[in-house]
Amino acid sequence: MTRAPISLPGRTVIVDYGEVISLGQSAADRDAISALAGVDGAKFWPAYWAHRSGLDLGRAGVAAYWRAIASEIGASWDDARVHELWAADLRSWMRINPQTIEVLSDLKAGGTRLALLSNAGPDYGSYFRHGPLGDFLAACYVSGELNLLKPQPEIFRHVLADLGIGAAEAVFIDNKEANVRGAQALGITGHVFTGTEDLRAFLASLA
Repeated sequence: MTRAPISLPGRTVIVDYGEVISLGQSAADRDAISALAGVDGAKFWPAYWAHRSGLDLGRAGVAAYWRAIASEIGASWDDARVHELWAADLRSWMRINPQTIEVLSDLKAGGTRLALLSNAGPDYGSYFRHGPLGDFLAACYVSGELNLLKPQPEIFRHVLADLGIGAAEAVFIDNKEANVRGAQALGITGHVFTGTEDLRAFLASLA
């Protein structure tokens, strides 16, 4: 594939993190986390996701999130095990899709402004801003810091206002259709991420 700068004058591209910039959790990571939890994955993972929106909304701290899971599945974890679970979970979302990074790099080379909008706990904010991703981003928005979740319209309105742009100037990319539809309902151009080839074709259609 021949790469070239992607220039979208007057547009800001707002990108999701999980399973767009990052890869999904690997089977090995999931096995490692459930092993640390000391329960079968079939019992652990429904509880993990059931309480995730509370974490992503910033309603309680990371330790409270893991305590809520423990309460639901009947586990008992000391403080050290909670920290181990947090660290293993964080690592599991750090596998980056290199082809997506190439797209971000090409957008940056084309002078296109980039921002990140992620449903994530506030503990991810420092990584987003101060890790390598920060070099691409004009701004970073984390649901757990804003106490708002995609696809709530309020989170998109906040992002637009903070960036100083109207909906027609924004492009939003997310792997979840519900989130993209939430953005589109406000007049934002949206794309459901299924892979980088389709993403490049979509961005080319806007150029």
